[in-house]
Amino acid sequence: MPMLAIHDQPLPYVAKLPERPAAAVTLAVIHCTELPDLAAAREYGEKVLYDSGAGNSGHYYIDRDGAVYRYVPGTRTANHVRGWNPQSIGIELVNTGRYPDWFDSRRQTMTEPYTAAQIAALRALLAQLRTEFPNLHEIAGHEDLDTARVPASDDPGRTVARKLDPGPLFPWDQVLAGSGLQRIAAASTAADGK
Repeated sequence: MPMLAIHDQPLPYVAKLPERPAAAVTLAVIHCTELPDLAAAREYGEKVLYDSGAGNSGHYYIDRDGAVYRYVPGTRTANHVRGWNPQSIGIELVNTGRYPDWFDSRRQTMTEPYTAAQIAALRALLAQLRTEFPNLHEIAGHEDLDTARVPASDDPGRTVARKLDPGPLFPWDQVLAGSGLQRIAAASTAADGK
């Protein structure tokens, strides 16, 4: 398989993120941006949210046309999933998800399918990451790891899932086939990250 073309676009605060050895990475976490486009995702990723000067971001972003962007090197810990950041790489697929009503109980259905180009790029990226990170053997969706519920924005008496990505339209069987990765699911109550 030829090397995947990756566009390096480091976030302004990358140097403030903790360094880690490649051997520390054991898990890939699949996200969707739940934003309208890559530009909105980049804008969100650049926001400083922590005293350290960092924000929330995945490592890699895959646009609808299959183009792959690296915002954070895999040898740095990005804030993308509560409780799992030190050992994981976050991969974000551009997809509207529940945007703009993330927590409205009447709008919890994700309807945008992932493109064939995105899934092909994701499979190629995962194959490449397995060579760069020798202990990468597990994969999960954001929804598998962050199972917290929050008050609904339209009715605080109801709750909705804090995270639903990558969601029911994500083709897990296709992504896992031949990947050498095992899907895991585990609730986390840690308070770090996205």
